[in-house]
Amino acid sequence: MAGSFGSINTALSGLRYNQVALDVAGNNIANAGTDGYVRRRVVGESVSSAQAALWSRYDGHGEGVAVGEVRRMTDPLLDSRVRREHGLLSYLSTSRTILARVEEGVGEPGPNGVHAAMLDLRNAWQDLSLNPGGTAARQQVLGRAETLAQALRSQVANVAGEEADQRIHDLNLVSEVNTAATGLAALNHDILVTEQNGTDAGVLRDRRDQLALRLAELTGAVTTVEADGQFTVTVAGTDLVRGREAGAFVLASGITPAGAADGSPISYRVDASWGSTVLPSGSAGPGGELGAVTEVLTTTLPSYRAGLDAVAADLAAAVNAQQAAGYDASGAAGAPLFSYDPLVGAASLQVAITDPALLAASSVGGGATLDGGNADLLSRVGTYPDAYQRLVNGLGTDVAALDRRTANQRSLSGALDDAREQQAGVNLDEETVNMVTAQRAYEAAARLMTTLDEVLDTLINRTGLVGR
Repeated sequence: MAGSFGSINTALSGLRYNQVALDVAGNNIANAGTDGYVRRRVVGESVSSAQAALWSRYDGHGEGVAVGEVRRMTDPLLDSRVRREHGLLSYLSTSRTILARVEEGVGEPGPNGVHAAMLDLRNAWQDLSLNPGGTAARQQVLGRAETLAQALRSQVANVAGEEADQRIHDLNLVSEVNTAATGLAALNHDILVTEQNGTDAGVLRDRRDQLALRLAELTGAVTTVEADGQFTVTVAGTDLVRGREAGAFVLASGITPAGAADGSPISYRVDASWGSTVLPSGSAGPGGELGAVTEVLTTTLPSYRAGLDAVAADLAAAVNAQQAAGYDASGAAGAPLFSYDPLVGAASLQVAITDPALLAASSVGGGATLDGGNADLLSRVGTYPDAYQRLVNGLGTDVAALDRRTANQRSLSGALDDAREQQAGVNLDEETVNMVTAQRAYEAAARLMTTLDEVLDTLINRTGLVGR
């Protein structure tokens, strides 16, 4: 609309637009410290009623401004990369934390570790070979043997305790996955309805982005944005969330509801209206924190415990065999020093004799108590110290490799977070400039309205008056 009355509408549109700009800047400033908040920017559109026509001509010069949209400053590609890299970082960080805790329980190298106890036992046998008739030397061998058995049992108990903790952790993660998936599906529906009604759903989108990121951290989930703006979330290639519906993420086997091992491999399943699917295992299975816990429970800790079982079995077999080849203080063939149950493993390792006289220090029968030949052999028998060192070195190498990978991944994730923060984060200096700009534009639009009011007053109330 051309003319003075049209100019009033132009000024009014400027007031309305800049009021929105002030509101958005103020909201950005208010949420500068809010986790997950994505800053908004007002996008204006110039208004004109000019239409192509054959017999008419538009003689105006624009009809003001309107709010085209209040845009969330996000980049879908960057968001996708942030979720992917955070999922991998969560996997590495969780694995490193668990194995570092196990490594601390191992206590190697150190004066109180298993390896030190092995060396002490061998030294005690050597001392006995030099003084085969000494009761104190024999008692020292029994004491060192008991210390070694206790050290191995203690390590097995630490590993078993970590496994029990991680099984409970796994149950909690599954529960959190279901909560996040249900919340995301509900937000999918709420956002769709809200935007169809013409209402801004920016806050709901912020919450949905946070849940999508959390699902990526928990399971390595991949989020796809559909044509209608809704999120589809897949875990290990299987849909967990479709539109307004979320499937149930189920711990199918491996762990009982009480947190005990049920003897079966750990597996997961998604139950939904579109079907029930068992997720693949291993590297093709869930990632993120849940994938790390699953791998630790399925592979890493059982492998280390099997290594401890092998060391204990070698220790018991080698020492007992050499004991049987020698003779005790009475001249009888040596009895087994250690008892060991292969079905139980290192946790069953015990010192089987309590009488120091039963130690087969002699290699000569007939009560030759002053012979220490067999004790000397017992100080060198078996390969269990080397096997244990290889086992511990392997654990240390794994932890060191995880340290390096976690540090590299944290740097990459941090760089992506910084890039996202530059785009989506609130910069108080920038928002202050936007606020002042909107303030001055609002004042100018108000001044235009005042000027037009004066012009119309002259036009209506003063036109035609002739001075006398």
